[in-house]
Amino acid sequence: MSQVSKYKQSTIQLTALGDSAVVIHLGKEMSLEVHQKVMKVKRHLEQNVRKGFIEYVPSFTNITLYYDPIIIYTLYKDTLKVSSPFQMVRLIIEEELKHLKDTEDAIHRTIEIPVCYGGDYGPDLQHVADHNGITADEVIEIHSTGEYLVYMIGFAPGFPFMGGMSEKIATPRRFTPRTSIPAGSVGIAGKQTGVYPLSTPGGWQLIGQSPTPLFLPNETPPSLLHAGDRVTFRSISQEEYLEERNRGMHE
Repeated sequence: MSQVSKYKQSTIQLTALGDSAVVIHLGKEMSLEVHQKVMKVKRHLEQNVRKGFIEYVPSFTNITLYYDPIIIYTLYKDTLKVSSPFQMVRLIIEEELKHLKDTEDAIHRTIEIPVCYGGDYGPDLQHVADHNGITADEVIEIHSTGEYLVYMIGFAPGFPFMGGMSEKIATPRRFTPRTSIPAGSVGIAGKQTGVYPLSTPGGWQLIGQSPTPLFLPNETPPSLLHAGDRVTFRSISQEEYLEERNRGMHE
């Protein structure tokens, strides 16, 4: 028999976000333990979906639940002894979390992303190397042999914030962000790495570029990567980059 979760109600806080969302706070800092807790709560709520609940959006330390206040009020005004949709949602979530069980974590996906490092594709590669007192080739070797955890998707559609990067190549963001970064650019910011799915402004240190599309507007959800995924990077040549990019454009 599964045991009721060890997570205590006192460690979980709920706050309103406007009049149609609630934030479920599950920790105070980015860590693997908090991430696993976020994903476990998200899966439990999704598997026990309530009418009027629209979407669950995970981040580093919390989940934002979007709901329809009219539907919630209509459904629960006679059974829950509170007057606001937020208070109704809060009571529902608290009741659901009492039934959260310590089951095995869901099987995660591992996705390989090819990257052409350096040159015009990675203009900050040498800066990352100099900052850490190593060579550009060592930066490539370290970055392309790690396994990374997608903590959340945000900033731009499909943008993955990934942890697990070696501190040997950790580098602060640029002091002055670029006004435009090409789609597919692979960057480093502090101890995190990520891939720009669209051309946007940004301040991450760019070390390479991938031909793999991360934003998939015709799919649901429209993102190649999801929170909880594992990612590995594979170093490719410029010729391989152009070949894969051209192939993707014709698919």
